[in-house]
Amino acid sequence: MPSVKVLEEKKAQVAVLKEKFDGAVAGVVVDYKGITVADDTKLRKELREAGVEYSVAKNTLIRLAIEGTALAAMDDVLNGTTAVATSKEDYVAAAKILSKFAEKNDNFKIKAGFLDGELISLEKIESLAKLPSKEQLLATVCMAFQAPMASFARVIQAIVDKNGEGAPAEEAPAEEAAPAAEEAAE
Repeated sequence: MPSVKVLEEKKAQVAVLKEKFDGAVAGVVVDYKGITVADDTKLRKELREAGVEYSVAKNTLIRLAIEGTALAAMDDVLNGTTAVATSKEDYVAAAKILSKFAEKNDNFKIKAGFLDGELISLEKIESLAKLPSKEQLLATVCMAFQAPMASFARVIQAIVDKNGEGAPAEEAPAEEAAPAAEEAAE
């Protein structure tokens, strides 16, 4: 029979996992068996830089953390070695980084994923991984807004350039008046 101290530690671990799942907009569950320490360190660094929390957890503790939620359906993939990557803000980062890593490492497998507390298929995880990053999407939107303004500016500049082939419209009468004044003075 486990001691009271051990039970309290496990309850705390379950509470932390539950908080991670509840606070995440997206997450990916992976089987990390067979990757080297160096590869794991690189992966963790990349995930951390993208704002993704990555942690190894016991399957039993994950089951307890997702019990009674929509994520309880992922119970059937909770076997073997399991790590969880969750993101509080970015829907794409975890899927993109872990899918890229899984392509390069045969032993590393994606088990499941979720968005906004709902389990998603492996195909949707792959689709998320192919989406551009948040910064790329924002740049695309900015370019879409900027394009009409830039076109308008080019049209205005073309009109100015066309009228500017001779003298500007306001100066033309003054130039015509100057030769007339010179002729009158002679």
